[in-house]
Amino acid sequence: MSAETPLTQPTPTRRGLLVTAAVGGVAVAGAGALNLAAPANWPETPRFDRNPSYWSAALPPPLPPLTRDIDADVAIIGGGFFGLSAAYYLRRRLPGLRVVLLEALRCGNGASGRNGAMVLTSTDDRYLRPSSDPATDLRLYHLTADNLGEMAGLAQAMGVDCELERRGALQVFSDPADIPERKAYVARARDQGFPFEYWDAERAAASVGAQGYAGAVFDPGGGQAHPGKLVAAWKAAALAAGVQIHETSPVLHVEEGVIHNLHLPEGMRVRAPRLVLATNAYSSKLGYLRAAVAPIFDNVCITAPLDPALLAQAGWRDLIPFNDSRTEVFYAGRTRDHRIHFGGGPVDYRFNNGLSEPTAMAARYAGVHREFARRFPALADTPFETCWSGLVDMSLDSSPALGALGRHGNIFYGIGFSGHGVNLTSVFGRVIADVIAGDGARWSWLPFLNRLPPYVPNEPFRWLGIEAALTYLRAVGD
Repeated sequence: MSAETPLTQPTPTRRGLLVTAAVGGVAVAGAGALNLAAPANWPETPRFDRNPSYWSAALPPPLPPLTRDIDADVAIIGGGFFGLSAAYYLRRRLPGLRVVLLEALRCGNGASGRNGAMVLTSTDDRYLRPSSDPATDLRLYHLTADNLGEMAGLAQAMGVDCELERRGALQVFSDPADIPERKAYVARARDQGFPFEYWDAERAAASVGAQGYAGAVFDPGGGQAHPGKLVAAWKAAALAAGVQIHETSPVLHVEEGVIHNLHLPEGMRVRAPRLVLATNAYSSKLGYLRAAVAPIFDNVCITAPLDPALLAQAGWRDLIPFNDSRTEVFYAGRTRDHRIHFGGGPVDYRFNNGLSEPTAMAARYAGVHREFARRFPALADTPFETCWSGLVDMSLDSSPALGALGRHGNIFYGIGFSGHGVNLTSVFGRVIADVIAGDGARWSWLPFLNRLPPYVPNEPFRWLGIEAALTYLRAVGD
């Protein structure tokens, strides 16, 4: 079992693995020529596999593909939470704007429709841990906590029940030696204005039933949702706002300029002076943000609906999700129809930002089930109905980023949402809409605006570094 990361360490979640990778990878990248030549030596190949997740059954039917050349004021590539929310907020801000969204397969096909359904506050690097700027931490916390209400209102207006539960979220830990630090952290955080609570092992188990944890930190601002239904809500809102959406319309190449030319199959083009990259882990396939993140495969499984008596025996009483604080984190939630979804654990990286599913998935899913049985002994013989994997865009510093790039500063991006994307993507969609509308100054306090994550080296150093980091972490138990 991976050891828990102490609260005082600066790199606590599974994303910390890339920092270790950087130690070896960036140093070796001093070889220089091979690193710089890597994109030419190993060109990346786009691949779009269909979403096999349980959530995907609730995704809305795809709209027709683009069949003719069109012009737009803003073109958005990617139909996940970030792309749909950016499109929606753009039309809200500037109703006359021609906004076209292009999705390679169907909206929600990527991480937005494959995740662990937790709706968390803050960002991965600041979640339930202090930074050097507590005032900004608190402002970010309230921004993201309030965004759950924004999503709830939007879903209700669209007539979509996305099963958004705003009952809080738990972060659990296993080592009793961490109890004093967790209590001290919660006390400090409450003095600074955060509403966190410390829960002992008995209280945590009474809520979610999971066994073997020493305690937990409860965040009342978090929650959970049905990702497929939440995609449906955002898509309905974007369409109602007047966004033009084309699915099964992959962008093959971006010809940059004052006016961008987006090339699609069969010679079709979309022309637009502003472009939003809402492609996350797939961004490098269009030649962008290759050095900012690495696409990492994560895994999720879900049970069939459980008999209420069996669920009571397992002890999961509340619709509150939880994750643990390990580097390769596990996370879980319970649905309204009495399913339990459980995911996380060891992750995988494919050479050259590969998008094809790793060959060891059966072993990965078996490992998820072992942890599931360990935490819920009453369910040890309960099989998973469905398991799936999905790509997460992970940065070296665990922080997300958004801003503008390109020779003309007219290509906008948001990236690095790992673990917090169900919530944070729509916050960033709002920010990008304001930036494009000329009102970006109101977000000048946001530490993730107009930045890029630290450099991730090219191949082969990227693969060598990440594999070395993963091997080391598993060997030492974290």
